[in-house]
Amino acid sequence: MIATIQPSGIKGTIQAPTSKSSMQRACAAALLTKGVTIIKNPGNSNDDRAALGVIRGLGAYVEQLPDGSLKITSNGVNPDAGEVNCGESGLGIRMFTPLVALSNKTITINGEGSLLTRPMDFFDTVLPQLGVEIESNKGKLPLKVKGPLKPTAIEVDGSLSSQFLTGLLFAYAASGASDIALTVNDLKSKPYIDLTLQVMKHFGWDVENRNYKEFYFPEAVVDQTSAQAAKTSSTEYTVEGDWSGGAFLLVAGAVAGPITVKGLDVFSTQADKAILQALMSSDAKVSVEANQIEIGPGELKAFHFNATECPDLFPPLVALAAYCEGKTVIEGATRLTHKESNRALTLQQEFGKMGIQIDLQDDLMIIHGGTGVKGALTHSHHDHRIAMACAVAGLKAVGATTIEEAHAINKSYPDFYQHIQQLGATVELVEEKSFS
Repeated sequence: MIATIQPSGIKGTIQAPTSKSSMQRACAAALLTKGVTIIKNPGNSNDDRAALGVIRGLGAYVEQLPDGSLKITSNGVNPDAGEVNCGESGLGIRMFTPLVALSNKTITINGEGSLLTRPMDFFDTVLPQLGVEIESNKGKLPLKVKGPLKPTAIEVDGSLSSQFLTGLLFAYAASGASDIALTVNDLKSKPYIDLTLQVMKHFGWDVENRNYKEFYFPEAVVDQTSAQAAKTSSTEYTVEGDWSGGAFLLVAGAVAGPITVKGLDVFSTQADKAILQALMSSDAKVSVEANQIEIGPGELKAFHFNATECPDLFPPLVALAAYCEGKTVIEGATRLTHKESNRALTLQQEFGKMGIQIDLQDDLMIIHGGTGVKGALTHSHHDHRIAMACAVAGLKAVGATTIEEAHAINKSYPDFYQHIQQLGATVELVEEKSFS
């Protein structure tokens, strides 16, 4: 798909998308919880659909209820297929691999697109320590895994991604870990672990967080039969609004608004709610109320922001910084290498086409803003957040902005173009022609 965004002012009220971080964790918890789980406000992104496909392959039964909620019936991990596919979801592959390893069957774990090039050698070193047989394609997909996983006190490296730890926490809890601690070195993206622990607690698993250095599973105080019986009753979970996708709406409001965004919980553990700090630092007009956020343009100025714990904010932050007078400095650029694209280089390339200079210095990204944004022919690099960043930047550019491979947004926020259209943006969507 090719999307063309004409310079547009936007206004009105919009509901934030559903959090795929929250949704995918809920799917994992529902799989591991024996009995029935009702997931309310479920997401419909490609990553969400992939997560549902994985839990079906691992034995869960999923049905949609008349009100749009999902009813998931599970008896734990009982694979009925020899392979599961995580699509292009980095969280999916890293979270579900330890859960696949709970089974004593040999299961192939695969993915698609950019996920095939992402490093997975973390599992090559960690899973054998837990009694799991694993075979990878030189540290990449596909993986062949055979358990059952046996929880043991080990040390894991948390520097690449917190998503590996999320999978281990779920797997340890489901396998009945007792009086065991997982030790973690140099953990990144701590707020995402807060979200994991929050979901786990909702489903009945308590894990003691010892300053993000150890995660302790206390000794069971009831016998396993009683514990299992307690988990067979129905559980309800409501998926949060998504701060990652909502960040693009908020920046759009700061650049071309004013608009009102509903459905974002300011008390959420999601890391990307930190977008509010950046918007306030840039002097955007922000008003936070109990159930909505009003956002509009101000005299935007350059800001300094540390995105090490929330690297997914780089694309919307760059779109914001392009309109801020002066040099904006964002820390954490080294976290961008193994995303859907190498986002540091991709942002530099695509915003360069739009007349915005971006310098990369070690862990810093420096954006020269206020110099004027020009409409240009850009490319998503098959990266959903790059597509949305270019679209938001195009709202007040001089001339039209065209985005090739614009359908990349389906990974996380399939309604994005429709939502900015509802707010008044002029967006033309055309299917790309294929030539054989």
